[in-house]
Formats: sequence, C-alpha cells, structure tokens
Amino acid sequence: MDLQLAGRRALVTGGSRGIGLAIGRALAREGAAVALVARDADTVAERAAALSAETGVLVVGIAADTGDDESVAAMAAEAERLLGGVDILVNNAAPASTGSFPEDALEDQINVKVRGYLRTARALAPGMTGRGWGRIINIAGLAARQSGSVVGSVRNVAVAAMSKNLADELGARGVNVTVVHPGMTRTETQQAAIERRAADRGVGTEQVERELAASISIGRIVEADEVASVVAFLASPLSVAMNGDPVIVSGGVRGAIHY
Repeated sequence: MDLQLAGRRALVTGGSRGIGLAIGRALAREGAAVALVARDADTVAERAAALSAETGVLVVGIAADTGDDESVAAMAAEAERLLGGVDILVNNAAPASTGSFPEDALEDQINVKVRGYLRTARALAPGMTGRGWGRIINIAGLAARQSGSVVGSVRNVAVAAMSKNLADELGARGVNVTVVHPGMTRTETQQAAIERRAADRGVGTEQVERELAASISIGRIVEADEVASVVAFLASPLSVAMNGDPVIVSGGVRGAIHY
C-alpha cells in the first residue's frame, strides 16, 4: 500500500531511540523527509545521519528540550529552515528524569509529556493549517486505561484529552490529531527492565518475557517497528477518517472490553 508520504515532511520528538526512532525510520522508508528531535545533540545527529544513509531520504537531527518554551520555538524555526516546513508531528518525548518523589515525577511528566506536546503542536500547527493539511500524532500509553501508576495514568489521560481538543479545533482546517497508546513494547528501556527483573528473581529473561506475554492477546511483546507501522498510517492522507479518538497498539490486552 502506498501511504502517499513521499514529499511530506515529518518531525518526531524523542526521536533518537526506541519507539521514536522506529517511527522516524518508518516515515523515512515511505519517502518522507524527517527531523529527529532529542535533547542530546551528538546522539540525535548520529542517529539522523545513519537513518538518512539507510533510507536515502533527508533525515536531520535537531537538539531541543520540549519542556522549555524557548527551546521549542528554536526547534520549530530550525525544522522550518532544514525541511522547508513540517506536515507531520509525532510527539514522543519523555522527561530525562522522574525525580526523587512521585510529586516530582508528575511535574516532570506534565511539563514534558503534556505541556511539551502542546508547546510543539502550537508551534507547528499554524504552518499545517496554513497549507490546509497536517497530522499530529501524540504517543501516550495504556496507563490511560489502567491503574497502578498515578503518574502514568494522569499523564496519559491528559495527553488523550489534549489530543481530542486539538482534533476538534484543527480538524476542519485539514489537520487530524490522534493519540496512540502503546502497550508493552520492546525497546532498549523495556529490555533493560526485563533483564533487571530477571536478575532480581534469579530467573532467565525468557521466563520473564513469557509471563509478561501471558496478558497479551497475540502472545508476545510488540516490537517498536510494529507500533511505528501504525503511526505511519496515521501520518498518511489515508487516515483522514480518524480524528480525535485513541488508537491502541498493545497486541491486545486480554479480558477488557472497551467500546
């Protein structure tokens, strides 16, 4: 299927690793020019250069902190200079640290995952509405539907609510906004957590993975590039019928029925 992304211009925050990097790769493989954004300038530049060589399209790295107003404004200007504009925004950035206490973690998460997503959307949406087309995809998580982490649930519910408000505001001007809730996904961070859990229990990582997979309908942990494939579709013109509603990319959570 041709996703009609050739010639489009995308910006992915939190783009130097994990799900963000996988999304950047998926968009570049479809022919979109991509700006990867992350805090570490050297790392994001290195990942962008490697991805450009791999895909043969323009991929650039931009260092920015989406928790800071001035940094986001500078990032938007740099993306405009390097790409000539941004048609697709994927918000995926996360805080560098959760702090020492849950209250600190919540403040960090709200500033980066909620206000940061809104900062970036507000900086780039005028260009999209001016051209009459755009896509904003906000990466949240299944803690929006599950208890167990006050910080995670508050953050992800807030991202979902923000996404719906932006969808209603921007939809009539050609900009669709969706929120994506990944479930357990294999990334560097997730793999390290599995290895720590296995070491703490004195068991193999295979056993821990089997136990985690038992709650997933497809019987295994979802890969980052599988999440990215869904996001690439949402970034495309073919996704026009989807606006404001959540998209779950968990492999299926056993038991619960949402309708």
